[in-house]
Amino acid sequence: MAVTTTFKLSLLFTLISVSLSAIPPTCKHIECPNYDLIQAENGYEIRRYNSTVWISNDPIQEISLVEATRTGFLRLFDYIQGKNNYQEKIEMTAPVLSEVFPSDGPFCKSSFVVSFYVPKKNQANPPPAKGLQVQRCKPVYAAVRQFGGFVKDTDVGEEAAALKASIAGTKWSSAIDQGGSAGHASVYSVAQYNAPFEFDNRVNEIWFLFDLESGSRAM
Repeated sequence: MAVTTTFKLSLLFTLISVSLSAIPPTCKHIECPNYDLIQAENGYEIRRYNSTVWISNDPIQEISLVEATRTGFLRLFDYIQGKNNYQEKIEMTAPVLSEVFPSDGPFCKSSFVVSFYVPKKNQANPPPAKGLQVQRCKPVYAAVRQFGGFVKDTDVGEEAAALKASIAGTKWSSAIDQGGSAGHASVYSVAQYNAPFEFDNRVNEIWFLFDLESGSRAM
């Protein structure tokens, strides 16, 4: 109990002493989910995201994350253009988040859930649509690593491994390991902030999501 109390007090003081981090350039002109920066180190950040609402595809079976994200994004783009039960257009936001549920073998298809962050003005009543699910997420912590360029299947595993190596031996590593052991099979998520036609200043992130309070993931 004393160790838990000390850890939480340490986290509180860190949160008070650290200001918000620089946001991806895209978030200066479209809406992104709010977060507090808990800690910034070489190779990673720890963030605490506020409660969020996402609209998510049903799981997509694919070998390629890039192809799964493209398939999911096109469906979500149709959704925000008005192909929903309310025929309502919705403003574009960032990031588009691809959650990875790995297969059991190298030649088997993995499962990917591709999600779109719902703007605040639509969160109370997001338009429903066939094949899409509304996800209301409680506040959640994320270990985050940024990388640039276009996301490639050959890169994301290396970036996730680099994030895992960066947090190895820290207090966050054990919290993430505990979070991964209960109720959720995803290994990591890939957040993409830019439209496909944008070539400059591209920002992508690897997220490890975890919940310090209950030891479970929130998405």
